Amino acid sequence: MPFKLLLRNTFAVALLGGLITSNGSLAREDEAASLKPLVLRQIMSDLSKNMQAVTDAISREEWLRVAENALEIAEHPQPPFTEKVRILTFVGSDVSRFKRLDAQTHQAAKELEQAASRGDGQAVIKSFAALQNSCLACHQNYRKPLVEHFYGQH
Repeated sequence: MPFKLLLRNTFAVALLGGLITSNGSLAREDEAASLKPLVLRQIMSDLSKNMQAVTDAISREEWLRVAENALEIAEHPQPPFTEKVRILTFVGSDVSRFKRLDAQTHQAAKELEQAASRGDGQAVIKSFAALQNSCLACHQNYRKPLVEHFYGQH
């Protein structure tokens, strides 16, 4: 009986040691992930370039170029799953608003692409304004808190 008790205690200590080591590793992984730039930052940078290209193309009435860049905006890549979870966890109870603004941005970009494909300059301007407004609403609500949280920048 004492041998079984010793074996059980040894197993418990080994298991606990493994969990502590594992939790330490997980903490280091979380810390490393928090120091690494989010993929979202590159996605936003690319979206900014697309928006600038759309602005330039609109001013030149280059509807094909407007349509191509609008489609890039509408179908922009998503962050990896684990990053999405980190972002949505941070956003917390405001997640439905965050997702709604993202959906509005996608929809406005699709409408911009369709208007540009038709060569309808007036509809392009209207759709682009809607796109800019949806981007602005999201940025005004989330950019600063996200940057502060994930990068410690004020």
